[in-house]
Amino acid sequence: MGKILIIDDDQIFLEFLREYIEEYYPLLQVQTCTNPLLALKSIKKDLDLLIVDLEMPAMDGNKIITYAAGLGMNRSRIILLSSHDADYLHEHFPMGTCLAVLNKYEAGQKAVLDMIFNSLEKKVAE
Repeated sequence: MGKILIIDDDQIFLEFLREYIEEYYPLLQVQTCTNPLLALKSIKKDLDLLIVDLEMPAMDGNKIITYAAGLGMNRSRIILLSSHDADYLHEHFPMGTCLAVLNKYEAGQKAVLDMIFNSLEKKVAE
């Protein structure tokens, strides 16, 4: 099963994303956490996808990416979400930092997430 961990302190957004994935991508297993410090124990290098919010109290998304990479998780399986615009994100998180940096409130960014979820689900189905 495709394992996804989503870390975001915005409970409403987190629930929306989890429910969306569960409804449209039933082969994907979603775990969520609103507390980045508590989420650290759930980060394993065998995760298929880690989705993390940039702006959170106690520990920001950049530190979580660094932590996950230190455990051996491939950065190409990490997505960083933020309310910052795409220009800001690409300037501060250059290519190779992670798979994608996305503005979580821009409707067009949903298409990118759908492509990633769809690809992961196809891989799981094989």
